[in-house]
Formats: sequence, structure tokens, C-alpha cells
Amino acid sequence: MHRIFGTSVASVYPHYVTKVERKGRTAAEVDRVIEWLTGFDEAALREHLDRGTTFEAFFADATLNPRVDQITGSVCGVKVQEVEDPLMRRIRYLDKLVDELATGRPMEKVLRS
Repeated sequence: MHRIFGTSVASVYPHYVTKVERKGRTAAEVDRVIEWLTGFDEAALREHLDRGTTFEAFFADATLNPRVDQITGSVCGVKVQEVEDPLMRRIRYLDKLVDELATGRPMEKVLRS
């Protein structure tokens, strides 16, 4: 089991926000990306962050967007679509979307519209 599985989403969330804010994006955009990926509304996302939900429980509770198969490319040199472990793949999807946001990719493209 990977250490990240038992890590709280709330402990990583500020790093996502910092990463995108350095590039002129906003926390609201991070939330939108997370909501798109997981199917959580704003209240559900806040609840998970407030409760300190682990990545394992967070994604167990999520309803993944049907277009996640369109998320391709590499995170830390690993192609997200080739990650074997289903939970790790979901975490990498989130990392990839945050990376795309931070690189200035238009929101419509990040959300596979």
C-alpha cells in the first residue's frame, strides 16, 4: 500500500492551491477541477476537507467523471493511463488536472468539455 492512500486530502489540498496560485489561477478553480473529477459538490468537498478524509476514503466515496479516460499524459514521468493500481490512477488523474491548471491550460480543456 502506498503512503499517499492514508494521507488526508486536506493535507495535500493547500499544495494544489499554492501550485496553481503561483501561476495566476485560483483555489476556486482547483475546487472546480476536483468537483468535476469526483462528482462532489462544493459542500461535499468542504466536508471531506474538514473531516480530514484520506485519499482512499475520498475516492471510495467519489463518483468519477465518465470522461476520466480522456485524462492522459505524464505525472512525475509516469503516464497516468498506465498506472495499474485503480486508486493510484485516480490520485494521478487529480495531480494531472492540477498540473494542467497550473500550466495555464484553459478550463474547458482541463474539464474535457
